Amino acid sequence: RARDDNEKPRRCRVPRRFRSPEMEASGSWDAIDWNQIEDPRSRRSSQGMEEFLLEDEEVYAQGHGVVLLNTDEAGIVSVTNFRLLFVSQVTKSIIELGTIPLSTIEKLNDDVKLQSVPRQYDKKQPRELLQVIGKDMRVIVFAFRPRTKQKNEVFDALRRYAKPSQLWELYAFSCDPSTVDKKSDPKMRLMKEYHRLLSEGSEFEVEKYYFRNNWRLTTVNSSYSLCSTYPSQLIVPKSISDEDLWQASTFRAGRRLPIISWCNPVSGAVLARSSQPLVGLMMNFRNNADEKLVSALCTQNVDANLPPRKLYIVDARPRANALANGAKGGGSESSSNYPKSEVLFLGIQNIHTMRDSLSRLRDYVDAHGSISSNGSSSAVSLVGDRRNRGSTWGGGSLNSMTQFSSMLGEWLNHIQNILVGASWIAAQIAQESASVLVHCSDGWDRTTQLIALACLLLDPYYRTFDGFQALVEKDWLAFGHPFAERLGIPTVSENGGSQYELLRQPSVGNLTSSPSRGSLGTPGSSSNTSVQSQTSNNSSPILLQWLDCIAQLLRLYPAAFQFSSKFLVDFMDCVLSCRFGNFLCNSEREREQSGVTSSCHCMWTYLADLRASGGSFHEHINPFYDRERYWLPLVPPAAALAPTLWPQFYLRWTCPPESQGGGLESHGHSMRKKYEASVKSKEMAESRSRDIKMKMESMLTDLQRERRASSSALAMAQRARRENVAIKRAIQTIGCTVNFSTNENQVDKSEEMSYSFRREADTVSQQDDNADLSVSISAIEDSLVSETPSNQVCETLCPFRSREGCRWPHAACAQLGSQFVGLKANFDAFDRLSVKDCYFPKE
Repeated sequence: RARDDNEKPRRCRVPRRFRSPEMEASGSWDAIDWNQIEDPRSRRSSQGMEEFLLEDEEVYAQGHGVVLLNTDEAGIVSVTNFRLLFVSQVTKSIIELGTIPLSTIEKLNDDVKLQSVPRQYDKKQPRELLQVIGKDMRVIVFAFRPRTKQKNEVFDALRRYAKPSQLWELYAFSCDPSTVDKKSDPKMRLMKEYHRLLSEGSEFEVEKYYFRNNWRLTTVNSSYSLCSTYPSQLIVPKSISDEDLWQASTFRAGRRLPIISWCNPVSGAVLARSSQPLVGLMMNFRNNADEKLVSALCTQNVDANLPPRKLYIVDARPRANALANGAKGGGSESSSNYPKSEVLFLGIQNIHTMRDSLSRLRDYVDAHGSISSNGSSSAVSLVGDRRNRGSTWGGGSLNSMTQFSSMLGEWLNHIQNILVGASWIAAQIAQESASVLVHCSDGWDRTTQLIALACLLLDPYYRTFDGFQALVEKDWLAFGHPFAERLGIPTVSENGGSQYELLRQPSVGNLTSSPSRGSLGTPGSSSNTSVQSQTSNNSSPILLQWLDCIAQLLRLYPAAFQFSSKFLVDFMDCVLSCRFGNFLCNSEREREQSGVTSSCHCMWTYLADLRASGGSFHEHINPFYDRERYWLPLVPPAAALAPTLWPQFYLRWTCPPESQGGGLESHGHSMRKKYEASVKSKEMAESRSRDIKMKMESMLTDLQRERRASSSALAMAQRARRENVAIKRAIQTIGCTVNFSTNENQVDKSEEMSYSFRREADTVSQQDDNADLSVSISAIEDSLVSETPSNQVCETLCPFRSREGCRWPHAACAQLGSQFVGLKANFDAFDRLSVKDCYFPKE
């Protein structure tokens, strides 16, 4: 929130879980300056974006009629407590390219100038531009309407919320703690992995566990007093006591002493990690406990005839850099001080070189991609930030291709160095049964890359979803990779003041020494913010490089991994977004202090639910995975370790069609999508077939019912016809003429046939009651005819019957019913009929 200089600073009340015992005892909170930051969760606003917001997401600033120059789309840009959200005005949907989490934003630039104008409307009405550069290779430019405050509001909100000064200002802490799964304990998962490594639950036979008694779990670091950046429980050689560990820790930078990360219970080889030894400028300082600990990593072979096990001490740094660290008290080991050992240097550059290399590659890919931040798909760059010199992509410019080859080759050289180093480490352990100790300067960047990649090559379990999670939580999270520093997010302090004060750069110093505070803490500072001041000097794409190496191995061994390259991309996006609490802070100790586990949702649960939603066809699942084939360590030859650009990550924003890479995995996913579509079509067709079959069966049942009804009606008609003939003959015997008429009565479901009889006489008929005779006969279905005896049928069925009985022949009709073929009639009525001589002609 923007604050005037004369406004009284506001205090932010800290949740109880973040209070120290000293604060609770004093009861005074006014003495602590919480950077005058208002708790963003006190503001509740959506500004008409409810359908696009996530749970607990709020809008802080908004701009309408904003154009995303990358794709020339107009929409609404909103700054929330989680991301920069861009919604298209045409499609009313989120534009993925223009939507970026705040924690993923690396740089902001509001002083962007166009060297040339590609669109006519820009000439008539110039726009105010805002450039956003992301850590995920994304460079986007928004054009705001001129002479409005929208750009300043959005820019100020981004400067304020993209670089928060307090840990709990991150979106991960916005959720309701009651909704967090309390069973998700990373410590318990780490212990489960330790037990798996120490023979329990392993796939090897129990009698082959010769070396399982050589190692033990120790809780010497349970209070993090031995090493604040190590986990609470450690695997160490059984011959080393806790007192030896205390003495050995003083000889390593940051007290990060040699600790076992992975072990083979069959061969006895171990993979250990540490930081650099403090040997001094002359490399003459020694520590007996450290030498004893390192020597204990190299156990004896089972077979006495085999040569002694060798120990390789791998220094990830260039040799010159390692020697230069001697001036600061660091340095590297001497093989003369560690028996049966050999020291090697891999020549991997430091975090600053990696950051600059990626930045140059990102700028070039953005400037020459099919979708670039200059707002044009052509090759000529339009953004005047001294990044591009008007070079062209594919336009016949040799200088452009040379520049690209240089930048790409520089980045790929770093990837290749890491790949070659990790492959060499895995080969020594798998093929020679040698033990390896890996370290760099601090033992948490290059060391973690090599250790985690070597474990991935050695142990097939780590190439599954569950194993990948266990590997990341063990070697990246538990062993203290400084994610907060590398991502440029706040964490808890370990240097001076209250342990709950938060820093932008925790490893640089205290609050007053942070160079980022002056440039970003006050929204009223100069709008032409220095790009460098927005980025921590310690940020670096260390995790991205490791994932890039795994993507290269996926290309070499497409059937060896259960997960796909798309999973690696989504995993990196989740880490950069800081949406979950798993990768906050710099160590296990800091995450425990800040209550991250109990206050934030778990990323692993989110990814697992995402896979479950897609079933076995989800894009995170590798369709070629063959566990039975790749159950042994992977030892790629050196000639195969020539990396290529990882298109799924580096080209997804600038070259979407090319980002699929055309590799086997992309073709497999394409075929799998087609197969999934075919399966769905088949299921729909089968469902329609079942519906049609049920309808046909229903229609067949109705048809059979109609046939039975038709047969019954036909039989009834035939009976009625026979009765008609019989009645006609009976009536004709008395000399009457018979006229037939049919009347259908649907109420009682019977056919009524009326017959009129008129006498034919030679003489004039007499005027009496018997002048005309009319008889009505009904033909009724057998089911409607009662079981009344035949002599009572007439009186039973006649609708004109009265209490006096049958009124024949005065009645208008007579009712006859048929229960069998033939005529059944009430002949008593004929007996009562007066037959006169005049009815019959003379002979």
